[in-house]
Amino acid sequence: MADTLTRDERLYRIRHTTAHVMAEAVLQMFPDAKIAIGPPIDNGFYYDFDLPRSLKPEDLEQIEEKMREIVKGKHALTREVVGKEKAREIFHDQPFKLELIDDLPEDVEVSTYTVDTFVDLCKGPHVEDTGAIHPKSFKLLNVAGAYWRGDEKRPMLQRIYGTAWETPKELREHLNWLAEIEKRDHRKLGRELDLFSTHEEAGSGLIYWHPKGARIRTAIEDFWREEHRRGGYELLYTPHVGKSWLWETSGHLGFYAENMYSPMELDNADYYAKPMNCPFHIMIYQTAKRSYRDLPLRWGELGTVYRYERSGVLHGLLRVRGFTQDDAHIFCTPDQVEDEILEVLQFSMRMWHAFGFDRIKAYLSTRPEKSVGDQADWDRATESLRKALEAEGMEYELDEGGGAFYGPKIDLKVQDALGREWQMTTVQFDFNLPERFGMTFVDKDGQEKRPYMVHRALLGSLERFFGVLIEHYGGAFPVWLAPVQGVVVPVAPAFNDYADQVAKTLFDAGYRFEADLSDNRMNAKIRSAQTSKVPYMLVVGENEQTAGQVSVRTRTGERLDPMSVDAFLKMVAKKVTDRELI
Repeated sequence: MADTLTRDERLYRIRHTTAHVMAEAVLQMFPDAKIAIGPPIDNGFYYDFDLPRSLKPEDLEQIEEKMREIVKGKHALTREVVGKEKAREIFHDQPFKLELIDDLPEDVEVSTYTVDTFVDLCKGPHVEDTGAIHPKSFKLLNVAGAYWRGDEKRPMLQRIYGTAWETPKELREHLNWLAEIEKRDHRKLGRELDLFSTHEEAGSGLIYWHPKGARIRTAIEDFWREEHRRGGYELLYTPHVGKSWLWETSGHLGFYAENMYSPMELDNADYYAKPMNCPFHIMIYQTAKRSYRDLPLRWGELGTVYRYERSGVLHGLLRVRGFTQDDAHIFCTPDQVEDEILEVLQFSMRMWHAFGFDRIKAYLSTRPEKSVGDQADWDRATESLRKALEAEGMEYELDEGGGAFYGPKIDLKVQDALGREWQMTTVQFDFNLPERFGMTFVDKDGQEKRPYMVHRALLGSLERFFGVLIEHYGGAFPVWLAPVQGVVVPVAPAFNDYADQVAKTLFDAGYRFEADLSDNRMNAKIRSAQTSKVPYMLVVGENEQTAGQVSVRTRTGERLDPMSVDAFLKMVAKKVTDRELI
C-alpha cells in the first residue's frame, strides 16, 4: 500500500477489501447466495446477502475463519473495466447486481475487482493484495435485516456488519469501545433504572416516561424554561392538530406529506397531527399588526410533534414517531438578525456546558441549487451566521449547498463521553414561510416589509436528548439531574423513624431523597442504591441519631466524614444550584 496514503485512506481500502473477502467467504459457505452491496463505513464495513437461511452466531465465526485463510493467501486485487453487456454476463445469476448495472448511465465506466475467486461490481479503491490485511485485525460483529435499497417493499436481506483496522491492537481498543457503548446503551439502562419504556402493542415509536424518567425530564424542562426567561423569550402553547389549510399553506403537504400521519375528518374538514410547531407560531404572529418596535419576538415552545418514521429505523429514544421539540422562533428585522444569531449560539453553548458537553463543532450550510428567496437575503443571512460563529470563536466546517431550500443554517454537533458525535442544535433561516403566510411588519419608513424568521432548537427533541444524556453519563447523572438524589439507609429497623425523618427533611427542602425501610440488610440496601446509580447513601444508626447527623457514602464508594443534616443539605443545595457535574 502506498506510503503517500493517509491513515483514513488506508483504513478505507482495508475495510473495502475486507468486505469483498467476507463476501467470498459467505459464497464459499452458501454457493447459491445472492450478493447485493458491501461498502466501507465508519469504523468498519458491511455486506448484504440473500441467503437460504438465517445466519447464526456460530456462522459468523466460521465466516471469519474462511476470511483469515483468504487474506493469508496474499491475493492481488485486480481491476478490469468492462462494458455494461460484459458486466451483465459476469453477474448473470446475481439479480441485485443486474439491477445496479441496469441503473448505470450508458456512458459510465463499469469496472470489476477480483480477489482470489471472487469478482464484484466495484469502482474501488482497494489494497494491492490481501496481505495488507492482518488476519487478527478484523472481526464480524452482528447480523441485521436490511431492505434492498432501503425500500420496505423490496426484499429483506441479511446484512453482516464487521470492523477492520490496521493492527490487532487497534481492533482490541475498538472492541473495548464497543463494549462500553453496549454497557451505556440507553435502552438497556432505561429498563434497569426504570426511566422509560416503549410498547409495540400500543403503538411503535412512542415513549412512556416512567416516574424516575419524568423527574429528570422535569429538571431539564425547569432549567430550559428558566434560561429562556432569562434570554428574553416568551413561552407558547399551541394545538396538536391543524386543518389541512395550514399545512397546504406552509408547504408541508406538498413537500413533507410522506412524514405526516393520515388526516382526521372533523366538521367536514381534514385535520393533521402537527409535524412542526412553526405554522402555529406564525398564526400567533398574525393576530396583530407588527411594528419594527415590536421586534425581535422570541417565542419558545416545548411542543410535541408527530412524524412518521419507518419501523425499521425506530431506535429507542433516538428515533421515534412522537417527540417534544425544544422549539423556538425568532421574528426580527434584517438589522437585528446578526445579534440574534450570536445570542442563540451563546445560549446554546451555555446550555450544552450545563449538561456536561464541552466538545462542540459547528457546520455552516449554504444555499442549495433549488431554493427560494432573494439572493441578497441569502447572502446577508449566511454572512450573519458566519460572523456569529467567528465572534463566538467556534470551529466550523462549511457545507456548500447543504442548506434547506428555504434558508441557510448552522448545525451544532456535540461529542459525548465516548467521543461519538451527535447532531443536536440547529439554527435555521426561513425565507419560505414568511412569504407563504404573507408575514409583514411596519418598518421605520412606514412601509410593510417581510420579517426574518429563524427556527431554533437547542436540544433538538427531549426524547433524543435524553437518550444521548443517558449514554453520556452511563446512567450516573449529576446530582441536579439524578431522579433519586439520595437514599437514607438505617443500619437496623430501630432507626427507621430517624431515617424517615431525615429523608422527609431533605424531601421537604425540595430534593429527591427517600428512605429505604425495606426488610433487606443494610449492605444490600447500599448495593441496591449503588446499582441504581444514586449519588448519595446516608447511613444512620445510633451515633447519627444521637448527634443529629448522617454518615455519607457516594455511589463511587467514597465515604465522607459524618455531618449534620443541615450541613449535608447545604452541600447538596450548592451542587444543585451550581449544577455541578460530579
